Amino acid sequence: MAVSIQQKAEIVGQYKQGVADTGSPEVQVALLTARINDLTGHFKANAKDHHSRKMVSRRRKMLDYLKSRSNDRYKALIERLGLRK
Repeated sequence: MAVSIQQKAEIVGQYKQGVADTGSPEVQVALLTARINDLTGHFKANAKDHHSRKMVSRRRKMLDYLKSRSNDRYKALIERLGLRK
């Protein structure tokens, strides 16, 4: 199930850096995390669905980018989202 428009707006509101921010790494990672959390059951039932698992690697790449730019923002985001590391 996809993230609804209301949930998406709420996530963007929580993680945005400025007034009209929708593309910062924090917002993108938060949206991907919400989608991944919704698909957890799907991953368990469909072990061979590697296409949907690409979202996990996209999130990892964005987190690596954020870590290379600002380690403080990276640590704060990981803590807020409850991700490992």
